[in-house]
Amino acid sequence: MAKAKALASPRFGDALGHGMSDKRIDILRGIGRTGSISQAARDAGISYKAAWQAVATLTNLAGVQLVERAVGGAGGGGASLTPHGTQLLELAQTLDAARRAVQLQAGAAGSPGAGAGTAVARLSIRTSMRNQLPATVEAVEATGRTVRVRMALGSTQRISSRITLESAELLGLAGGMEAIALCKATAVRVERAATEGRAKGNQLAGVVAGVARGEDGDEISVALEGGLQLVGFAASGSGLRVRQRVTAVVDEAAVVVALPG
Repeated sequence: MAKAKALASPRFGDALGHGMSDKRIDILRGIGRTGSISQAARDAGISYKAAWQAVATLTNLAGVQLVERAVGGAGGGGASLTPHGTQLLELAQTLDAARRAVQLQAGAAGSPGAGAGTAVARLSIRTSMRNQLPATVEAVEATGRTVRVRMALGSTQRISSRITLESAELLGLAGGMEAIALCKATAVRVERAATEGRAKGNQLAGVVAGVARGEDGDEISVALEGGLQLVGFAASGSGLRVRQRVTAVVDEAAVVVALPG
């Protein structure tokens, strides 16, 4: 007799780990309300493909089936939430209310400025990426199936990210939005500052704040103009020294855009 397959335990914490800043939960809510992923996509203002991407991402994170799809029939098929999908929505609503209460409290405690509430929102992002730079979206430029997101890092620096059209739709990106630009330290190449033309990519100016020598590369901490910090790597034996002017180069495809929860 075949051994019964163990039931998967939901990982709702993973599915809710990035907050309510994108439209994935909205898609799930729309499916529960309308019984149609097409209608849920229209209500959220995104494409059908992006809606299914949202469902797939949430399902991967939760580790359990959230949506059941019905094929055929007089109504042309539809979609409905599983019990786990319904439970995830209930948890999302509770978590969102708790987040808002904490952010309001943090904003009040941080008066006269609102920086404390913003900082608390940013803490909801958990990632292995060491570079997390507060940014403001300046422009969202569609080029075929990809989108170039241009962001300001304070008043002096700019960084761009290239993401898929579906990802931009799910995040609801628009000019003026607060965002966080993330990238792995290993994706940042630190070079001596120079005036000659460089290869394409983001080029951030700063000075060396710290150096850790290594056989497979020197880890460089860079103090960017405007007060932000960045970690990257230079070639082993680079000779870079503290207070030396450098340029941190990172490809647009290596930059991830996140929104505070």
